Amino acid sequence: MNQAGRIQQWSQRFNLRLLILVLAIGLGVNVLGVGHLLVAFRWMLSPADLQLLVQLGGLFLLVLIPAAGIYSLVSEFAFWEGWLQGLPTPASLFEPAVARATTHDCFLVYLDGIHQLERDHPPRVSDFLALLEQRLPADTLLVRGLETYTVMPVALAEDAGSAWFWRRLFALQEHYPNSLVQLIAAVLVQANNVIKVGISSDRRYGPILNYELALKISLRLAEAGFRPDRGCRIALMGYSGGAEMAMGVADYLRRITRAPVSIISFCGVFSGNQVLHQLAGITMIVGSKDPVAAFGRFAYPGRSPLLPLSNWNQSLSAGRIERCEIAGMNHNGIHGPFSDAFRLRVIKAILAALQR
Repeated sequence: MNQAGRIQQWSQRFNLRLLILVLAIGLGVNVLGVGHLLVAFRWMLSPADLQLLVQLGGLFLLVLIPAAGIYSLVSEFAFWEGWLQGLPTPASLFEPAVARATTHDCFLVYLDGIHQLERDHPPRVSDFLALLEQRLPADTLLVRGLETYTVMPVALAEDAGSAWFWRRLFALQEHYPNSLVQLIAAVLVQANNVIKVGISSDRRYGPILNYELALKISLRLAEAGFRPDRGCRIALMGYSGGAEMAMGVADYLRRITRAPVSIISFCGVFSGNQVLHQLAGITMIVGSKDPVAAFGRFAYPGRSPLLPLSNWNQSLSAGRIERCEIAGMNHNGIHGPFSDAFRLRVIKAILAALQR
């Protein structure tokens, strides 16, 4: 093998390791949950149960997660080639018959984290968004209920190629009597979402996924009354992995809608690899005790200060990125941004970012 071939092979191995590492960190909280569950029910696990658990774990790591990743890439390619229908062309998005005029000047689009399973957000997230919506200015419309980790305007359970699998998985998660099986099913759904985050940050396959998701968001904006000729602005609000998806779609959304686009991330895990220099601004809301979001800076080399010419560091040097730290806040749970202890402080920071 020549030198160029060896370099390419090493690069592919490095990207694979990076994706696995991000996957492991993104599911770290769930892994801790498995550990606590095993400790609590240790006396109930026979050697046969442990053997079954190891087999399920091997199937999960070696078969199901790679299969989900391959299917994600294949489905995006199929849509790109025109084999799948569901999203309109950009030219037809904002025609009068599609988009109704609105009185709102700002559209705040919420992109959820990897815990999202369907259009409806978990109760704690729904309560947070309802509280935020009450405090938004009258000229700002909150666009919620977007499925961040599918490019088609349908739920995972309605996807043409994999609906049979996701419906069975959701049934296991909700109705199976064994709590360990329910947890494994939930982690598998989140693994699919983490894979989408990894693809979005990849320079080879990310542009396809990000463009398709930008089209999906544009369709929702058109349905909500957005019109390019009204001078409206768009703010993408991403939590956890949703921040990476916001970074990925922002520049495509700016071109499609011909409107200024800004990003507000809280507890965000993102690469900063995308085109950021033409955005209206980026606000990072971070918790001082959030190890998951802090790891993103080390997982993605482009955010390292050792690479001053990266997209992220150039935007940082130009003053387009603002950082707001909330003392004591963690990534999720009772000290997370959706908890009673911190959600009002997060909402206040979001409102301040919208004013800027």
